[in-house]
Amino acid sequence: MLNDNRQQYVIQTNDPKGDEWFGEAFGGIAVVMLFLAVVQAVYETVAAWYQDTIVWLNETASYLAGFWPF
Repeated sequence: MLNDNRQQYVIQTNDPKGDEWFGEAFGGIAVVMLFLAVVQAVYETVAAWYQDTIVWLNETASYLAGFWPF
């Protein structure tokens, strides 16, 4: 009879250490992705400068070759 009158409670604890690995993993992945995005942006910038420099040198050489007497 005592079991029928007994109140049952659900105890929920909020443990901040329980899900810490998820936050650290997510943060680590975000840092790696940002680093790779920066590397990609730098690579694309340097590649574009290189290509533009080659085009400029080619056009300059063609212009100067136009003055060649033969």
